[in-house]
Amino acid sequence: MTIKMLAVDLDGTLLTSTNTIASETKRMLTIARKSGIKIVLASGRPLSGILQYADELGLEGDDQFATVFNGGVAQSYSGHVLFSHEQNYHDFETMIRLQRLADINLHFETTEAFYTLDRDINVQMGINASTTNNRILVRDKKEIPKDFTYIKCEYTGSTEEVSRFWNRIPDWVEKQYNVVRSAENIVEFNNPSASKGLALAELADRLGFEENEVMLFGDQGNDISMFSNPNFFKVAMGNAIDEIKERADYVTDDNNHNGIAKALKKFVL
Repeated sequence: MTIKMLAVDLDGTLLTSTNTIASETKRMLTIARKSGIKIVLASGRPLSGILQYADELGLEGDDQFATVFNGGVAQSYSGHVLFSHEQNYHDFETMIRLQRLADINLHFETTEAFYTLDRDINVQMGINASTTNNRILVRDKKEIPKDFTYIKCEYTGSTEEVSRFWNRIPDWVEKQYNVVRSAENIVEFNNPSASKGLALAELADRLGFEENEVMLFGDQGNDISMFSNPNFFKVAMGNAIDEIKERADYVTDDNNHNGIAKALKKFVL
């Protein structure tokens, strides 16, 4: 097996339950990078939410890339946008209408900030903003210009309310948007052309790699698009949901026990 690109999800995959990179995982990824393998952080977070971990792994500059916002954007770590798939004001209005399906918060993510119309902000939205180093800008709808665009929106709330929302999403919505439940209390909407799997395929092509030269690691619902590509070599974390494990070529140890490092030793290094 010849692997030229490693795509690594962050939460629950690269990061332990304490939001750190285990030393052995860091060591093996550094060895891989120095051997010429391209390391791509593939996250639902914006770039601002992954830079500290990219720095730890020595990923920087215009020739190292991440796919962020669930594949909505591919950027270099210096901030250059390679490609993006945005949503517009019509989508914005559709998302507001869907919010009525449950008692949940809604915010819209751009490369600069989170925007919300909600005055009462739940803990999860605050956590998301904090962990991604983003501002939450509370606005009235009339303050949002008609040319407003955003990359991704998120619905957050209690597990019960998010489940209620998830079960009420109409079929037509899932045909028009890329919809994932990335955690028990988070549902995310992207442009239908945007997903982690599509972004990684496009990035690999632009970098001159074949899809069978890509190995990826993931654990949650927003990773399913990566695990649906038959050409990628797919490694599920031991803590992954069943839908990920069922699609994997290999199931490694969990994120708290160097699952990435163990798979790299077995198949790559």
